[in-house]
Amino acid sequence: MLGVIGGSRAYDLLCGLGVERGALRPVPTPFGPSSPLAAGRLGSTELVVVSRHGAAGYELAAASVNYRANLYALRDRGVRLVVAWSGPGAVDPSLQVGQYVVPDDLLDETQGRAGTFFAGTGLGLLRQSPVFCPALAATLGRALGAAGAPARLGGTYVCTQGPRLETPAEVRRFAGWGAHLVGMTLCPEVFLARELEMCYAALCYVTNYAEGVVPHRPPRPERLFGGLATEKELAAQEAAARRLPEIVERLLAELPVEPQVCTCGQAMHRYREQGLIGEDWREWVTSE
Repeated sequence: MLGVIGGSRAYDLLCGLGVERGALRPVPTPFGPSSPLAAGRLGSTELVVVSRHGAAGYELAAASVNYRANLYALRDRGVRLVVAWSGPGAVDPSLQVGQYVVPDDLLDETQGRAGTFFAGTGLGLLRQSPVFCPALAATLGRALGAAGAPARLGGTYVCTQGPRLETPAEVRRFAGWGAHLVGMTLCPEVFLARELEMCYAALCYVTNYAEGVVPHRPPRPERLFGGLATEKELAAQEAAARRLPEIVERLLAELPVEPQVCTCGQAMHRYREQGLIGEDWREWVTSE
């Protein structure tokens, strides 16, 4: 089983891969309803798509997404492999709009998001390196190569709170920290996936240059990103987005029959060994 977390566009695009059109529904969880999700089957693999921001468009800003409910709903369905589809801006000017990036590191600049399943307990002291599942990321890299999609394997993603975009000074600070991308959606998703012993990797496509990375462009309030992206760049990001079904299909073909060796599925091993938790992951989590 493969879970893909993306926006409504991701769901619309993946309907061609056996995901039923019009089937998006939120799922009740101990943490409240999830974002709408739908499932389908391609060959021997079940594909579960979560429309992170809503069913019909950007109905819910990143800061308001119920990340715990989304990861809980996927795990409850049996999903252990998760690919997060994200469209960040480029902090690194060497990146091209429309280019794919599979990040391997992360800076969390969010505030106040519910970031653990273990509130009020002593659980969750987990190492965060590697940040993303290296086995799933490598498989994703092979899928991108097989699709002939230009991609950078590796890079640091800064996750900001939103919903506003970043100031030029913030982007300069991120660049000084060694960041390559800035977006709003991978935190706390990746950390929650680790707590539920799920393999999680991110597939990013560059949508624009972050503020101040290229010479100033006049504000265009009527346009997406307020004029940060040119017509040519908007076309490049659209072309990149439309290749998602092909990349996911390649990924499904690359996935091994048996899970690759990684430590994601043993993240909570120490707590099991100590007898603090059992084998049923549903009994680990603490709803508020």
